[in-house]
Amino acid sequence: MKPPNAVLIAVCTLIVAGTVGVHGAPRQDETASGGDSTKDVTKQKGYGEHFQTSDRCVACHNGLKTTTGEDISIGVAWKSTMMANSGRDPYWMAGVRRETIDHPTATKEIEDECSICHMPMMRYEAKLAGEEGQVFAHLSPKPNRLDDKLAADGVSCSVCHQITGENLGTRASFVGGFKIDEKTPAGQRHEYGPYSITPGRTTIMHSSSTFEPVENSKVIASSELCATCHTLITRALSPDGKVIGEFPEQVPYQEWLHSDYRTMRSCQSCHMPVVEEDVAPSSVFGQPRPDFARHTFVGGNFFMQRMLNAYRAELNVPSLPQELDAASNRTIEHLRSQAATVSIQDIEQHNERIEATIVASNLGGHKLPTAYPSRRAWLHVVLRDHNGKVIFESGALRSNGSIAGNDNDEDATKFEPHHREITSEEQVQVYESIMVDSDGKPTTGLLRAVRYIKDNRLLPRGFDKGSAEPDVGVYGEAARDDNFAAGGDRVRYSMATNGAEGPFQIEGELWYQPIGYRWAMNLKTYDAMEPRRFVGYFETMAPGSGVVLARATATK
Repeated sequence: MKPPNAVLIAVCTLIVAGTVGVHGAPRQDETASGGDSTKDVTKQKGYGEHFQTSDRCVACHNGLKTTTGEDISIGVAWKSTMMANSGRDPYWMAGVRRETIDHPTATKEIEDECSICHMPMMRYEAKLAGEEGQVFAHLSPKPNRLDDKLAADGVSCSVCHQITGENLGTRASFVGGFKIDEKTPAGQRHEYGPYSITPGRTTIMHSSSTFEPVENSKVIASSELCATCHTLITRALSPDGKVIGEFPEQVPYQEWLHSDYRTMRSCQSCHMPVVEEDVAPSSVFGQPRPDFARHTFVGGNFFMQRMLNAYRAELNVPSLPQELDAASNRTIEHLRSQAATVSIQDIEQHNERIEATIVASNLGGHKLPTAYPSRRAWLHVVLRDHNGKVIFESGALRSNGSIAGNDNDEDATKFEPHHREITSEEQVQVYESIMVDSDGKPTTGLLRAVRYIKDNRLLPRGFDKGSAEPDVGVYGEAARDDNFAAGGDRVRYSMATNGAEGPFQIEGELWYQPIGYRWAMNLKTYDAMEPRRFVGYFETMAPGSGVVLARATATK
């Protein structure tokens, strides 16, 4: 028997009372400036009425477990993701500061655009109020500032669950061009989910969040929803701040569209894996549902999750240490089980050399690595003699986060080419994208970049590099390498034995690093707090900046 609505409201009120702030139309105490010198847009009529912070949702969506005891609480899982921490990501902060130093005349525009997806609620409200989004005004959140609360809550519940189907999958929706219902008054807006909700449960949700839940699985479960913020086309700027071109900073959705996966799996099916049993999505009168999606948002940035944990006090991270530990371990496990495989084939011995083909295969539905261009993968190959002594090694990760033999790590003006064959320890196969500026020089400045001079990131199955659009193209020697094709790469290794005796053991590993050495070290020249802080973090944590995705061994 369902409780009457009055009882439901009372239950929800008891859950929320004392633990949840009241948002929506801001109170005077919420919008006081608190000493901040920036314009207080929160006092404008209607500011803050379009979103709610996550505390209005997680009270009822925590305390969820499977029959085996796995904690699948939405709030706990989300809180330790990069989505929840997008507004406190120290690498992002350092990158934004670098861009404003490089292009000082475009500072306002840079902060506005860089807040679109990292501080989406604050920025959306600011635009509706006729203002621009700000980044640095919100990096030290004040408890009495609503815009600070919205900024600190990152990509929160009422962002994704309010996105309508308007323009999804089109260019207009990219670079954070998602749309919510801007006209319906607060208290009458919808939030979309994959399930139909009974009137009684609707009352509970509305009393806490002010939103009315509506089933819309077509939108909430679509890859096009994810593409709104994970397709970023940046505008290249000249030193004086003028737009000189466009650049596909990250386009995993378009890579997916050009692969076999577009008809097989959505973004959510990999990054929000479903529970293999019926579970209740709410701890308050929840009804068991099939295909409940974990809100873990597993991706590739284990290193930042570790960094957020290590410097949690400085970065105002709300997750508990054990929660972020679990999240980073979950990310690594996902990478190791879902990202790639390595095999060793065609082993031959000719005079004083061992030859073998290392095959790196991409298991995902987009390039590997994908998204932000600081990410790279590479082959680490070792040859040992009969005593286990190393007689050849290519691609060792050094303790400072650099890769032995990688030209770009040694010199910012150079880059390691794509190799068809490795014959020397000074060569290493690095799967990465290298950007160049208008002078053709390698750069890690996003707003300086005008094109890729190298992009040999491993291709997904079904990806035809010959017909690929320029935004997802293959660049450099890999474009002409027949062994670099859909599904992966085949690299021939010819390794000198130097008179050593066999049998020989070959070890092949595919490594991955979310933030490459050069991307961190290029920030060293910027005399500002955010770059200095991040470089310090990176140098301290560099030994753990990479992980092995896959490995194989063989004997000759």
